[in-house]
Amino acid sequence: MEIRYGCFLSYAHGQYAFMNKFKNDLIEALACYLEPHLDREEVLFIDSEQLGGGDDIDLRVARAMCQSVCMIVLYTPKYEAHGYTRREFAAMQLIEQERRAWYELPSHLIIPIIMTRHPDGLPPQITESGLYVDFSGYTLASGDLKSNPQYLPDIERIVQRIATHYHLLKRSTPPGHDCSRFVLPDIPPEWRAIPPPHFPR
Repeated sequence: MEIRYGCFLSYAHGQYAFMNKFKNDLIEALACYLEPHLDREEVLFIDSEQLGGGDDIDLRVARAMCQSVCMIVLYTPKYEAHGYTRREFAAMQLIEQERRAWYELPSHLIIPIIMTRHPDGLPPQITESGLYVDFSGYTLASGDLKSNPQYLPDIERIVQRIATHYHLLKRSTPPGHDCSRFVLPDIPPEWRAIPPPHFPR
């Protein structure tokens, strides 16, 4: 398997400044601090930037997920309400199960970043992921994430987790593993009801 991306960004699209600025700030911060850890791979796969008009979206997304080291979930209440983002989450859980046979996973491959909390609280898929970071205090006045001291420690934790998995995956991928066979699963049932596997924190 060829590793092509440091991480896959899974998120529900937004139309207005708040969601779009947060997403762009996060992308820039991760790109800045993750790039030195990678060889020739791209730092992020972002569907809005890397899918062409003629692409088979499901196939392209599934392949990109398989070729990514980890997945960043940009969590907002919209995330769990969308079938497609729930499919991406379930797909990365399947990839995690497969990779567990290749090497001892030190942590989950899914890293949730909280942008906005649900009024009923966070679902267990987020809180029991082993690492999630809460950026819900971010506002349009926060400046960029890559130089804001409030958020830099969490950016560093995310980068270190991806870098750890990156080096383990490079050493452990079975020869001839083919990402073209990987497909997105069907929409899972009510998202909050799916219990996640447990990892040491």
